[in-house]
Amino acid sequence: MSAPVTMYSTTWCGYCRRLKSQMEREGIAYTEVNIEHDPASADFVMSVNGGNQTVPTLLFADGTALTNPSLAQVKEKVAAAA
Repeated sequence: MSAPVTMYSTTWCGYCRRLKSQMEREGIAYTEVNIEHDPASADFVMSVNGGNQTVPTLLFADGTALTNPSLAQVKEKVAAAA
């Protein structure tokens, strides 16, 4: 089974590193996609962020996306999907 969350990120993104660490500490599984290595993913991120490549952008199993969410927002979305 795939992770319930996909995180679109870059290697240089401090917010991404922080959120990944928080999610790992909470045991929230995720799949990470580096938008600098995957043009289709970069296009997706731009499509949900008004044309901007804003990361972290998270895609949830229900098809919704959040940009630079707090850990509390991520936990709420994951709990709602369970």
